[in-house]
Amino acid sequence: MEVFRPIRRHHQQLSEEESIRILTESTSGTLALLGDNDYPYAVPLSYVYADGAIFFHSALEGHKIDAIRKHEKASFCVIAQDAVHGKEYTTYFRSVIAFGRIHIIEDAEQKLAYARLLGNRYNPNDDKALEEELAKGFNRMLMLRFDIEHLTGKEAIELTRARQKGNL
Repeated sequence: MEVFRPIRRHHQQLSEEESIRILTESTSGTLALLGDNDYPYAVPLSYVYADGAIFFHSALEGHKIDAIRKHEKASFCVIAQDAVHGKEYTTYFRSVIAFGRIHIIEDAEQKLAYARLLGNRYNPNDDKALEEELAKGFNRMLMLRFDIEHLTGKEAIELTRARQKGNL
C-alpha cells in the first residue's frame, strides 16, 4: 500500500527539481495541521527551505503549537503562480504540496542557526539588525522544522502544453 496518493493528472506533475525550485523561490505558504477538536487548521506562514526541510518561526504558544504538540503530521502548500483566465474559465496555476512531520527545534544552537537563516531570507545583508532582533525575541520564539516525506508539484495543463512546445 502506498502511503501517499499519486497525483491524478500525472502528466501535469512537476519534476522534483521544479518543485524544490518553487519552495526555494516562493516566500509564503499555508501550513495545514490537525487542530482543536480534530478540525483542520491552516495558517499562512513565511518560511525558508534548507537542508531538505522547511523552517518556520512561531510564538511559544497558540493554536499552531498546540496542534503540532498533539499531532506531528502536516502538509504545506505553496502557490507559485495563480493567473485567472476568466474567459477560459480556468486558472493557470503552479503549486507545490509537501507532506511530512513537523517538530519544534529543541537544540538552542540549531534554533539560532535556522532563525538566522529565516531572518536573512527576508532581510538579507543586515546582520546587525537581525542580531538585535534575535537578542530581543529569541527566548519568546520557537523554530519549527518540517521534514518532507513526500513532495508533489503540479501545474495547469495550459502551462504543461506551453512547456512542451518550448514556450516556457
